Amino acid sequence: MRTRPRPSPGPGPRPGLRLFLSCLLTLTALTAAASTASADTVTPVSDDPLTGSGTVSRTLLTRTDLTSGTSSAPVNDSAFAVPSGAAAPSHTFEGTLTLSGTATGGGFRELTDTYNRTSSADSTWKHLPSVSVTFVQNGSHLIPTVRGLTYTGSGVWNLQTGAGRVWDETSDNGMTRASFPFSLVERNANCVHNGEMTFLFDGTSISQVRYQITQETCDYQKFDMWGQLSATYTQATVTGATALKNAYATEVADRLPTKPISALTTDYPDAGIDTSKFGSGVTAADMTGYGVYVNGVNYTSSCTTRYGSYAFCSDMLLPSYSTAKSAFTSVAAMRLQQLYGSSVASEPVKNWVSETSSSSGDWSNVTLDNTLDMATGNYTSSGYETDESGSTMSNFFAAESYSAKMSSALSFPHKTTPGSRWVYHTSDYFLAARVENNYLQSKAGSSADIYNLVRDDVYTPLHLSPDVLTTERTGNSASGSPFGGYGLFWTQDSIAKVAKLLNNDAGQINGTQVLNSSALASTMQQNSSDRGVTTSGSTAFKYNNGVWALQFTPSSYPQYNCSFYVPFMSGYGGITVAMAPNGATYYYFSDNDEFSWAAAVNETNKINPMCAS
Repeated sequence: MRTRPRPSPGPGPRPGLRLFLSCLLTLTALTAAASTASADTVTPVSDDPLTGSGTVSRTLLTRTDLTSGTSSAPVNDSAFAVPSGAAAPSHTFEGTLTLSGTATGGGFRELTDTYNRTSSADSTWKHLPSVSVTFVQNGSHLIPTVRGLTYTGSGVWNLQTGAGRVWDETSDNGMTRASFPFSLVERNANCVHNGEMTFLFDGTSISQVRYQITQETCDYQKFDMWGQLSATYTQATVTGATALKNAYATEVADRLPTKPISALTTDYPDAGIDTSKFGSGVTAADMTGYGVYVNGVNYTSSCTTRYGSYAFCSDMLLPSYSTAKSAFTSVAAMRLQQLYGSSVASEPVKNWVSETSSSSGDWSNVTLDNTLDMATGNYTSSGYETDESGSTMSNFFAAESYSAKMSSALSFPHKTTPGSRWVYHTSDYFLAARVENNYLQSKAGSSADIYNLVRDDVYTPLHLSPDVLTTERTGNSASGSPFGGYGLFWTQDSIAKVAKLLNNDAGQINGTQVLNSSALASTMQQNSSDRGVTTSGSTAFKYNNGVWALQFTPSSYPQYNCSFYVPFMSGYGGITVAMAPNGATYYYFSDNDEFSWAAAVNETNKINPMCAS
């Protein structure tokens, strides 16, 4: 007998299905909640939390100083640093700090002023530009939401703001203390003047902000600047705050293992290392900082100022000057060759820079490779850096617009066959960067930018600090053309990582070849059939694709039983990044026109010998 069919359950889900859907909805809700919790989870920075009691013996920049005092001179820079005994912050800073009265407030002391700027009627040189910075906070770390060079609109100064710290001291009566590094960057130039700011805050109020600049890497303009200004703290929830906090924690974790220079003697006790050789040959008062990268560790100096040690040495901004030729424009050429083939180096300049058709020189047979070797055949004088010091280059450096800079770069007359004579022209690298940019756009579209290619394909995978992931451009604008021959910035960690890519990792990042290996081998003097061109001057260097090289021979350096080349980057005023074939890199940043580094390279030979025994 057939059973009577069940009534239809109607349009709703059946009981079993309802149970299934109920479980599914519950699981989805739990998953969403877990996802939200994960998205809101902040990864602490490696040196947090602060564990001090807050009992600090403070005599400089006390609570009274910051709330009701004035500034009449700089103080020791240690007053801006996290002190021993600092406690974890009881307040969280999230929002915007805006200083008042920057255009007229503060004091100024001139030390060097080669171009008589501060004696002119323009007082802008003696004061801060407008300062308004938005921060988020991860534990005791104060993180600007915008990193890198900021175009302020000032006729003199642009601004960079670094990550700082926040902490409690019992004598601050319940307020939290904040301190952070900042840099003034000369508009349309690469000078960097480093300083710090500090203030107190709580949930409802903020003290005045004390600031001072007591250090620079700038051969022709040196000064102290200081002041104490009123400020406002506009509290606000920052969009993407958690991502910013986590990104900073990752940034710190991705830094190279770092130790003080003194640790070389304990890490290599039998090598007989004389650590005084590092930093030697450079006037101490003009040394910004130095380091040596060897066997996976970045050994660094402190960062001295005219008022003690800089409070944020690992974040101190260092100008590239001409190291940008090596680390940007030359690297860009190697990246393009890796992407599109070695023939990129042979591309004619005239095909990619339309302005050459009306130039003073002859660009019909000049290639990108010739330009990177500074051997275009177009120059006024073949004397060592005579053109670089002449009026044409002065006009090039002073020019801010693209058209004016390009006009000066193409003002040199034709003298000889391309590739046959080296003549130093920073302007050649403005042209090379333009060739690279326009070639890239022919492959990747009109929105492509050669600096952004290097930033995204090389610098970011290397985990360089966001503080250095910008470059100066024409028109004092983020939309301008990169200078090519200067205008980048480094930190101690960042320059060591760039040197590691070139000198230790053969142009590979995480096992991926990002730079053309053949071009890199030639650049680093590993190809005896392509040494580049020989420079003029009292010392005959090799110059290949923006990288200099000095040959060490037993006759000049008797401690060696072989000959070898040390490729190096060089920058105006006293900047060197020497990348020895033993895998050690010695770098320093200074500003007294002192270029002395052979003794330091020789010292690394005691760790990793250059020659076979």
